Amino acid sequence: MFLTITTTGTPERPATDLGYLLHKHPDKAQAFSTSYGTAHVLYPEAEAGRCTAALLLEVDAVALVRRGKGKGRGGAPDAALAQYVNDRPYAASSLLAVALSGVFSSAMKGVCNARPELPGQARPLRVEVPALPARGGPDLVRKLFEPLGWTVTAEPVPLDGEFPAWGDSRYVRLVLESDALTLAEALRHLYVLLPVLDDAKHYWVAPDEVDKLLRVGEGWLPGHPEQRLITSRYLSRRWALTRQATERLELVRLAETDDSEVEEIDNAVEAETEAEEKPTPLAVRRREAIVTALRQSGAARVLDLGCGQGQLVQTLLKDPAFTEIVGVDVSMRALTIASRRLKLDRMGERQASRVQLFQGSLAYTDARLKGYDAAVLSEVIEHLDLPRLPALEYAVFGSARPRTVLVTTPNVEYNVRWESLPAGHVRHGDHRFEWTRAEFRAWAEAVAARHGYGVAFEPVGPDDPEVGPPTQMAVFTLTTPKEAKAA
Repeated sequence: MFLTITTTGTPERPATDLGYLLHKHPDKAQAFSTSYGTAHVLYPEAEAGRCTAALLLEVDAVALVRRGKGKGRGGAPDAALAQYVNDRPYAASSLLAVALSGVFSSAMKGVCNARPELPGQARPLRVEVPALPARGGPDLVRKLFEPLGWTVTAEPVPLDGEFPAWGDSRYVRLVLESDALTLAEALRHLYVLLPVLDDAKHYWVAPDEVDKLLRVGEGWLPGHPEQRLITSRYLSRRWALTRQATERLELVRLAETDDSEVEEIDNAVEAETEAEEKPTPLAVRRREAIVTALRQSGAARVLDLGCGQGQLVQTLLKDPAFTEIVGVDVSMRALTIASRRLKLDRMGERQASRVQLFQGSLAYTDARLKGYDAAVLSEVIEHLDLPRLPALEYAVFGSARPRTVLVTTPNVEYNVRWESLPAGHVRHGDHRFEWTRAEFRAWAEAVAARHGYGVAFEPVGPDDPEVGPPTQMAVFTLTTPKEAKAA
């Protein structure tokens, strides 16, 4: 994977100033270790009249596969037939973009302590990329670079020079030339647009990529005619992130048009949003009620039984009072999603020591569930057939016996307040039943009596004077051994 940057100069402004800008001495060949191989910086020519800096990236195909599989997680997105034989070591992609930002970070920021006057000077620049994947062809390459002040040459690379009838590949040989840009601007253009043209990233696109895009795209991205395409591809078509970036870019554009600061417009939008405050979702209120009850119980080691996609586990991790959080679910698919939500593969060692996920069925006793301060069954019991509830009851209250058990379930009486819910229907297609407040209270009190617990009831959500709250919660507390024996 190869890229060259060439500039010309005069005796007054020698081309070798490129070495100061890049913070790399023209007389030295240097190597830099990256997560996926080695980046080499060398100067094929370095004279006052003409200077060329080359970045050569040697990609370790084995490391690329080991660090993650599949598109966006380190794997080669085009390696359907072979993980180790693909175009990643040869074609310019996000791997080269990341190497650019790592090796030339100061140059990309426009910083040069030795010659502070140089970064702001435009200079003749010629950038060559011998093999660039271009999903969209040469026309798209020109649409992306020409509005930024580049003269673009994008020559399609034939599939096979000996068989021209086979046509062209999706790769082009790219040459960019400009006399009006600074080196920092050129590097920022390449950093964003190389992976956009490849339309693939070798790493997982996290929310902080939006900030990175706006930072690197400052000054040129808000007004680019292909802004939407650039934003979508750079963020790997993640819809939520793309929308967030587009909204923030629109604020920048409006601020420039109005000759004002972004903060002024952003504050106005916030004020309007506050005036039209949206109600807190019931799921969020439910988690808040559970966390409050757990804090009041003094629990430090908590089980989330039927953890689903890990929303409650994620909330509990934010509170250092909970030193150990265990998520249990019968569905491996749900646990996989929970693991991604929690970013377990990238979590720090200290944080990772506080959480674990494992598969288990609440219809059976499990020695791994014993010894915890509290257990949560949030919107779980209504997904079981009624004949199976006694098995769950014994597994949690009879065998695991945490000091505190929290159980939340829908209040069927409140369903009449849901305008979109047809009469006689349950809230979710997988609900086997939904109880009234009296039915839930009777079940909870019977369970508490059988297993030596006390029980109290709390509303979750707005407590309607006629039909009660949308969610009802029972807080079970283990009694003392004497009281438990009497029960």
